[in-house]
Amino acid sequence: MTSDAPAVPRANTAERRPGDRVTDYATQVFAVAVAEVQKLRHDPVELATRAVQPVLWLLLFGGVMARVRGIATGDLRYLDFLSAGILAQSVLFVAIFYGISAIWERDLGVLQRYLVSPAPRSALIIGKSLAAGVRALSQAGVVYVLAAALGVALRLDPPAILGVVLLIALGSGLFSTLSLIIACIVKTRERFMGIGQVLTMPIFFASNAIYPLELMPGWLHAVSRANPLTYEVDGLRALMLHGGASVFGLVPDFAVLLGGWAVLVAIAARLYPRMGA
Repeated sequence: MTSDAPAVPRANTAERRPGDRVTDYATQVFAVAVAEVQKLRHDPVELATRAVQPVLWLLLFGGVMARVRGIATGDLRYLDFLSAGILAQSVLFVAIFYGISAIWERDLGVLQRYLVSPAPRSALIIGKSLAAGVRALSQAGVVYVLAAALGVALRLDPPAILGVVLLIALGSGLFSTLSLIIACIVKTRERFMGIGQVLTMPIFFASNAIYPLELMPGWLHAVSRANPLTYEVDGLRALMLHGGASVFGLVPDFAVLLGGWAVLVAIAARLYPRMGA
């Protein structure tokens, strides 16, 4: 972990037009995101090790479950159905542990440099969320390559690819911001890792990632409808696969993820300064 903090641009104290303030805000978000992405150069092994998990799920779990005839997936083969869920799972697993970086930053003194900058706290949170999205896109590349090798009927037209990228960015932003909130509350690496491990499996299994909503008992179906990962998977199936369709509709899928992320950003922006206390 590097101790370098980004040089967040300072806002001019003179009266500015609304357009200038928007530009300043976007510049501050971009500066934070670039600084976070640059950390990947110091630990490329992390990306390689995280790529192992989706490979195992698609090759082993997908290969076995594809032989089970009792899972009704409509017009999709089970492996096609699963590939969108494993992509969403990869995004979740990368993002949900992202908050530990905030704890490291506090211990290394980087957090104080962020907090004394003139950048709004929400700009810091959004910048970190965007950086988490870049990490998640690297996992998406692995899933796409493996899925194509396994004969999954992928949509590769530009509108579909753009939609998938946006869904990954929103899903990663939502779960990485949730992770930052957890880090702000627990403040220690040991507690954070314990809570992160407790959260990942329930979020994953209480979604439509590996089985359709129709197969769930009533109580789990209700929980899944309140799970943001369900809407990410739903949108990915429609945009990623030939023959895929959204159960809820793409507009609700995007709206749930965007609305959830906005709420979490507002909460994280209030809690983030307390990390330095």
